[in-house]
Amino acid sequence: MKAFLAKFFAKYVVNKEQKWINNPLECQDNVLNELITSAKNTKFGKNHQFDSINSYNDFKQNVPVRDYEGLKEYFDEIVSGQSDILWPGKPIYLAKTSGTTSGTKYIPLTKESIPTHINSARNALLFYINETKNSNFVNGKMIFLQGSPILQEKNNLKVGRLSGISAHFVPSYLQKNRLPSYETNIIEDWETKVDKIVQETVNADMTLISGIPPWLIMYFERLIKKSGQENIASIFKNFQLMVTGGVNYEPYRDKINQLIGKKVDCIQTYPASEGFIAYQNTQQSDDLLLLLNNGIFYEFIPVDEFFNENPTRISLKDVELHKDYVLILNTNAGLWGYNIGDTVRFTSLKPYKILVSGRIKHYTSAFGEHVIGHEVEQALQKTVEKFPANIIEFTVAPQVNPINGLPYHEWFIEFDSNPDNIEDFNTELDFQMRKQNTYYDDLISGNILRTLVVTKVKKDGFQDYMKSIGKLGGQNKVPRLSNDRKIADKFYQLNLFIE
Repeated sequence: MKAFLAKFFAKYVVNKEQKWINNPLECQDNVLNELITSAKNTKFGKNHQFDSINSYNDFKQNVPVRDYEGLKEYFDEIVSGQSDILWPGKPIYLAKTSGTTSGTKYIPLTKESIPTHINSARNALLFYINETKNSNFVNGKMIFLQGSPILQEKNNLKVGRLSGISAHFVPSYLQKNRLPSYETNIIEDWETKVDKIVQETVNADMTLISGIPPWLIMYFERLIKKSGQENIASIFKNFQLMVTGGVNYEPYRDKINQLIGKKVDCIQTYPASEGFIAYQNTQQSDDLLLLLNNGIFYEFIPVDEFFNENPTRISLKDVELHKDYVLILNTNAGLWGYNIGDTVRFTSLKPYKILVSGRIKHYTSAFGEHVIGHEVEQALQKTVEKFPANIIEFTVAPQVNPINGLPYHEWFIEFDSNPDNIEDFNTELDFQMRKQNTYYDDLISGNILRTLVVTKVKKDGFQDYMKSIGKLGGQNKVPRLSNDRKIADKFYQLNLFIE
C-alpha cells in the first residue's frame, strides 16, 4: 500500500514543483524580497539598512560577501542566546560543524529553514519515483546514515550535527523500516558504529542505502567480509537505490559498482548545514537541479575573479554555462552574503542545473595555476577510461622544493586495482590535466614544472589518515586539493604509501 500511495504523492509534488522550475527568475526575486522583509528589524537588517533596499543592486551595496569568520560576531551573539540577530527570534537548532580557522562552527536552523531541509530530501526521492515509477523500495529496509541524534544544549538552544538533527524529522511511515537502531546510531566512534551497522543489516532486506561515497565503500567492504558473499547484490537481493551527497560521486562510481555487482540507481544530492541546495531530479543525467524556492537567494562570483579586490557579483539571471562560480547564499536561517566555500558550474539554464566543481579553499595554485577540484576529477576520470583502474580515494598537493629537479604536483592515489602500466597512466593523467587547465599546461611547457608524480597509497591509507586527525566517518572527507604540504607530510609521517 505504501508503494502504491507513494506514486500518487510523487506525481502531486512533482507537478507542484514545476511552478517554480518554470519561473526561476521571478521565484528568486520573490525569495530575496521575502528574506529582506522578514529580517529588516533584526540587528543585521538594521546594521545593513534593509529598509532602504529596493533592488538587487541595493542589496549588493549594503551587504558584503563574508564567510563564517566574517559573520562570527553575529553567530557568537546567537550562540549566547540573544534574539533577533540575523533572523527574527531565536533559531530552533544550531548545526555544529567543523571550521577551518574558527574551530567549531554553529550554523543556525530556524523554524522557516528546517522544513526546506526535510522536504528537499523527501522530494529527491519523489522525483525519482515519479520518473521511474519504482516505489517498491519503500517497503524494504533503509539506511539513512546520520550522526548521533542525541542533542546537546547551549544557552537553551539544541545543538547537534545536521544529520543527527534531521533524524528527529524522519516521517513516521518510514520509521519502522529505518536502520540502524537508535542504540547503534548514537555510537560516536565511527569504526565501532560501522561494525554494529554491518551486524544489524547483513541479514536485513535492504532496499535503500544512503551515505557519502567513502562511507558506502567502507560499509560495503565490511558487509562482504562479514557475510562471505561475493558482492552486495548477493547479500541484499532487493537493493534498488542509493542516495549520496557531500562529494562528487563520479570518482567512486566504478569501485562502488564493482562492490555492488549489479546496476543500482543513484540519486545525488547537495545538502549542507547552510541549506539544501540541489538534488538530481532525473536518472537521465548526473547534474543537479538548483532549488530556487527553498528559502535561499543565490549569488555567484566567477572563480577567476574571487581573489580580486572588487570581483563581479551576480544573481541567477546573469550566470553562464560551463563557467565556475563561487556560491554565495542568503537564507531564511539568517545567512547573508555567505560564502559557503563551494564552487559550482552550470550545465543547464532551462532548468537551472549545476555540478559542484570544487572548494574555493581547496585548490592548488602554488605556481599560479589555480587548479580546482572539478579539473583533477575530470582528468582522473578520463585517464581511468583509457587505462582501467579502480580508485578508492585521492588527493593532490604541490611539491615546491623537491630534492632533485623541477617542482611538480604530487598525486596520492589509493588504487583498488592498479593500472597495467603505471608510467603510461602517469603520462596520460598529466596530459589530461594539461587539457583541463591551460595555466598548468603553460607551466609544463615553460619548464617551470615537471610532469606530475603519482604516489601510490597503501590499502586503507586514507582511512588511516582520517583516523589520525580524528575525522574518520560521518560527513568528513579528504580535500581533493591542497595548496601546501600539510596532508602530504602527514602521509609520509604515517608511512601510508607503497614504496
